[in-house]
Amino acid sequence: MILVYTSFGCASCRKVKQWLKDHNMPFVEKNIFTAMLNEKELRMLLRRSENGTDDIISKHSKIIKENHIDIDEMSTNELIQFIQQNPSVLKRPIMLDERRFLVGYDEEEIEVFIPRELRALADQSCNAECPNYEVCGKLRKECASE
Repeated sequence: MILVYTSFGCASCRKVKQWLKDHNMPFVEKNIFTAMLNEKELRMLLRRSENGTDDIISKHSKIIKENHIDIDEMSTNELIQFIQQNPSVLKRPIMLDERRFLVGYDEEEIEVFIPRELRALADQSCNAECPNYEVCGKLRKECASE
């Protein structure tokens, strides 16, 4: 199951949710402002992020700038408390499942959430015998060469 951390008024969050719906992928949405993030899930987010706080915290957020807060100087416990009190510092959306983790909306990167078997099937079925090959086949080749 895919878990998506979102917020109201977030255009990227709406895009992610629509993409998941368009691809018939079940997901659970958790709004960071209406459901307090507990310590366990914040620790999990920090562990799953490849670059730690850089991946999930917006260091340009208003509260961090105005209060001259140095996230890198905080202990993990202090950081967790800070996020719980100021969830707006989290980048969004944050998508994750058992194996994958993605922050923000990126049309290409989000495709990692499509099961590998389905991606392989789509690649195999795109050949010259397909009636749409002239259009999508060329596009796939162009994308692959970039």
